[in-house]
Amino acid sequence: MKKRYLFGMGLMLLFGIQAMAQDQVIDNIIKEARDNSQLKSIGHELMDGIGPRLVGSPQMQKAHDWAVKKYQSWGIEARNEQWGEWRGWERGITHIDMMEPWVKSLSGMQLAWSPASPKGGAMGEVVIIPDLADEAAFKAWLPSVKGKYVMISAPQITGRPDYNWEEWATEESFEKMKEERTELNRAWNERLQKTGQGRRELPQALEDAGALGIITSYWSQGFGANKIFSAYTKKVPTVDISLEDYGMLYRLAESGKKPKIHLNAQSKETGVAPTFNTIAEIKGSEKPDEYVMLSAHFDSWDGGTGATDNGTGTIMMMEVMRVLKQVYPNPKRTILVGHWGSEEQGLNGSRAFVEDHPEMMDKIQALFNQDNGTGRVANVSGQGFVDSYEYLGRWMNKVPREITRDVETTFPGNPGGGGSDYASFVAAGVPAFSLSSLSWSYYNYTWHTNLDTYDKIVFDDVQNNVIMAAIMVYMACEEPDMVSRERRIPLGRNGEPTEWPSMRSPTRKGGMD
Repeated sequence: MKKRYLFGMGLMLLFGIQAMAQDQVIDNIIKEARDNSQLKSIGHELMDGIGPRLVGSPQMQKAHDWAVKKYQSWGIEARNEQWGEWRGWERGITHIDMMEPWVKSLSGMQLAWSPASPKGGAMGEVVIIPDLADEAAFKAWLPSVKGKYVMISAPQITGRPDYNWEEWATEESFEKMKEERTELNRAWNERLQKTGQGRRELPQALEDAGALGIITSYWSQGFGANKIFSAYTKKVPTVDISLEDYGMLYRLAESGKKPKIHLNAQSKETGVAPTFNTIAEIKGSEKPDEYVMLSAHFDSWDGGTGATDNGTGTIMMMEVMRVLKQVYPNPKRTILVGHWGSEEQGLNGSRAFVEDHPEMMDKIQALFNQDNGTGRVANVSGQGFVDSYEYLGRWMNKVPREITRDVETTFPGNPGGGGSDYASFVAAGVPAFSLSSLSWSYYNYTWHTNLDTYDKIVFDDVQNNVIMAAIMVYMACEEPDMVSRERRIPLGRNGEPTEWPSMRSPTRKGGMD
């Protein structure tokens, strides 16, 4: 009896010492993240110093090389892994000036992969696609666009977001505006359908007919925000112009004033560019061939500087690695971070990593991905892993309550089939989780827009995310055994059973068709 008592006391003492040591590491994580945060300087170097990171661009390559050097300066091993090739393109200046009926510099920019203007730019009249009877009438009209700029987007009847109308308008006025907007969009879509051309084919038909360029406007439903995606032209520039300036040009052209603009959009084709993922690691001391992973895509669209999509996810994961290297330099398992290329074109970098490293997939304890903006983590799903509640719950319980108190969890949840890079790993059976954040008007104001810039980062929220992710990585590393990978049968929206998402191969040679 006495021996058993002493043995029990010894176990209690051992567990108590382990718990104290564990709590000390967690306290050190919190202290380092709060007292010595590098988030602002990392963010400045990436967003302001390097800028947007369009796949295949020289800036994307600069970002990869910068990240490797930054990790190495912290004593963390890092490398760039090539996974494919992409059309190389470098953005230049965009100057758009209305010259008639009066002079005004316009707000706009060329779309990604847009061809350039002639050297020095070109001036031409701005015209609208008329409301033609059918495809034959469109083909008969086409020769008239030679030497002109053609507007192909619907105008907006208001530049005020709905929330602004809800605050100030009468209910009747607000409803009237929405009805008029719906009708305008319906009529414009019908007008485009009559041309017989698809969204990709229309710009090419216009450039083949001799148009000087294509003018678009993709309003993001927020003051001053336009989404900037890619051009479909092969020979002439495509530019996006702000709602306000686009509307003015449209009204002038519609009323017969024949506005003219001078457009100088310069860019450079740079050939076929290699594409990479940046991988950094802190080697495990006891189980080096088992892994806990951090994940964030590195590329961006280039209307802004890619600050919240996904600069914040990137600097968060870099800071987590820095903090862990400082306070937990000899983790039980190897800690890996993946900064993925070409997420925006279909999760290509992460899908390539999964495809190229099949031997690792069964050895990944857990993966934590952050992508959707600058806010503090607000939602965590178990991604269909039956026992995720048990281990995620324990790990999250170690995070300060003021950080996790508003986090909503869904267990076991359904597996994500896309949306961000965690889905590439979920498809391979890896317990991979999205640390989904608060909106901060992400979809209207920063997601793929010209306003996605450093000033939109909420560093207090990102710092909280660093603490949460670092503690969960630490706990996952210290977990005695590999966690359960048992999966539930996913349910569709109708409640019927569906299949687990299947692995998909990446596009390894892109943008060159």
